[in-house]
Amino acid sequence: MKGKTLRGSMSFVSASLVLLLSGCSNLDILNPKGSVGLAERELIATSTWAMLIVVVPVIALTLLFAWRYRASNKSADYRPGWTHSTGIEIAIWTIPTLIILFLAVLTWKTTHELDPYKPLESQVKPINVEVVALDWKWLFIYPDLGIASVNQLAFPVGTPVNFTITSDTVMNSFFIPQLGGQIYAMAGMQTRLHLIADEAGNYAGASANFSGKGFSDMKFRALATSPDEFNAWVAKVRASSDNLSMDRYHTVSAPTEKEPVRYFSSVDPKLFHNIIARYNNGNVLDNMKDANCAPKGKG
Repeated sequence: MKGKTLRGSMSFVSASLVLLLSGCSNLDILNPKGSVGLAERELIATSTWAMLIVVVPVIALTLLFAWRYRASNKSADYRPGWTHSTGIEIAIWTIPTLIILFLAVLTWKTTHELDPYKPLESQVKPINVEVVALDWKWLFIYPDLGIASVNQLAFPVGTPVNFTITSDTVMNSFFIPQLGGQIYAMAGMQTRLHLIADEAGNYAGASANFSGKGFSDMKFRALATSPDEFNAWVAKVRASSDNLSMDRYHTVSAPTEKEPVRYFSSVDPKLFHNIIARYNNGNVLDNMKDANCAPKGKG
């Protein structure tokens, strides 16, 4: 009976591990396509290996001691008077302390290197994109090009992208896993993120913060293309008959689920300002820095 129970338990554990690992077969965050994402993957790997220095021996010794000192093992030494070991004390205090110091230095260094507000160093002129989180879709405004799109973002490979992010609904989180970390989108405020794609591709983007019933489908595609393909994409957007005025925006921003890709050939130049100003006593802000304040009620 015990043998059958043990075999059943092992089968359950094995099946659980297979199911768990199968979910990691397409883990985008571990398959970065940009310098920021690559640096973050290296940070995850380094931190994990450092912690495994403690975790693996602890698990191994726990299993060893449980087996060695089991009730049926009459040959194991029983030392009820044992209370101290200088070697063990040195090991259990020194190793974790060194790991904590290592992680502290690593955290300080990478926090500054991977600061999402820090512009990326490049000889290529960056592209500016204003991002608005809506229910349940993403609006991308290209202020320098005078165009906008819903649920589709495009930029050339090797070109830094400067994102300025806000929300016209509850708090969301802007995230392109293969290019870099997430940053929050909050009403009445603006946050910033700087990313770059080193390889052409069609990358998944989403909200990483639950925001209601349509959250699971609040996804978009980030297209990293050649310069010629990007220019063709811009031309396609400019060929759209739809314009994003303030009145049109009120319709676009209405809650929807599984919103298809939309293009707008022109956009109100103050739209992003006005979205933030709705949460700041209705004022249209000319200085973007003034928008970094707590929400004061929707106008």
